[in-house]
Amino acid sequence: MAETMTPEEARSYLNYLLTLGIRREQAFAPLAAAFIRENDLDALGLLPDEQVSLLLAAAQSFAPEPRRYSAKLDFLERAQALLPRTRLAGTPVEGQVGQELRKTAHELDRYHEAVRVNRSETGEREHIIVESMAPEYFTDTAQKRAAAYYQDRYHLTPEAHRAQNYTGPAQQFEPENTAIHKEFEGACGPFMNARTHAFHVMLPFDLKLSRTPQEPLETGVRIFYGKEGYSFPLRYQMGQLTSDRDGTVVGVPVDDPNLVYISASGVKEPEFRFDGPASGNAPPELAFPLTVLQHLGSLGNYIQVSCNLKVWFDASQVAILIQGAPELHDLGLTAATGLMTRTYGLGTTEEYERSGGEPWQEGLSYNYVNLHLALQPGIESAVIPYNTPIFTLYPVLSRQAVAFEDAAAAGERIARGMGQEQG
Repeated sequence: MAETMTPEEARSYLNYLLTLGIRREQAFAPLAAAFIRENDLDALGLLPDEQVSLLLAAAQSFAPEPRRYSAKLDFLERAQALLPRTRLAGTPVEGQVGQELRKTAHELDRYHEAVRVNRSETGEREHIIVESMAPEYFTDTAQKRAAAYYQDRYHLTPEAHRAQNYTGPAQQFEPENTAIHKEFEGACGPFMNARTHAFHVMLPFDLKLSRTPQEPLETGVRIFYGKEGYSFPLRYQMGQLTSDRDGTVVGVPVDDPNLVYISASGVKEPEFRFDGPASGNAPPELAFPLTVLQHLGSLGNYIQVSCNLKVWFDASQVAILIQGAPELHDLGLTAATGLMTRTYGLGTTEEYERSGGEPWQEGLSYNYVNLHLALQPGIESAVIPYNTPIFTLYPVLSRQAVAFEDAAAAGERIARGMGQEQG
């Protein structure tokens, strides 16, 4: 902000800030914090008395939330260090600042203790094991790309970061004052935790869903007829739509609103590796996209995208919540949500018996992670860019491993237990 400020300009801006503080303007705190942190106040020629006035005013403007007190402590400590060089040296103000500093440090320690997570004494963790056709991508590269995607999408500017620390006085209606803008999605802990504390499923190529066959991506299209309660795979040949099962002409026009055309680009993720065979004479970058398209399915009006991604878990302890990324809505898509509680599917008993032959699979359940996508009403086509989170997996406690209980009943139960121990 002030690398080119002259001492006169700096003092003028200081007076402006202090005026905002006197008026209890909401913009004072973030602007003052920016001025303090982004400048060498001594180099700007501000006197120690002036610096202390600004530091103390800024410290007092913090929201009464201990999680914000680290920055408040910094301002108080800087003010305390400057006080001996000011006219306030030896006055009661020094003691008041010291007392406020100790109080703030104590509140911060209490807060850290109150929110500290007690780790399990056993240190054991539940293992969720992932099998896939491209393990390096799905378990490593995709997770890094997801983290970068969300960091970039919900990144807060320095100004927005500073504004989080201040609630300010009674708010004025100032929608255009960006200095006080702080209600951002990226500033919400639970909002970001839902994206950063999870396992993400994405694809290394672009995927397109469309209601018309125009402008498909490189792979060509798969076609599905789907509506609530019914779906069927079709193909286009000899100028008409036919059954993908037996080639029978179905008599459905290519612009029927229940049709969905799915296509994919070649692989665009440079670190993606796939050892599977390419379909026909397709180039290597189309091998995996074509494999995925060949395994497409449908469920009503949803397209089921299968990457042959399988997760193994101890169903007595955990379940797996699979949920479409909320950001898909911005692309014109909706996604299904499901909870995997055990091994479940449409295979034969023999197939499920054969699936547990490895020693590490002993006692574990498994399920396939299929991505169910549908175009939103009124949307003609949508493209999911490569390395965009599509679905998210969350480990949750198995329902049989947890009990919901009323707070009063819990208190009575614990009191009875304590009474029995004392008896």
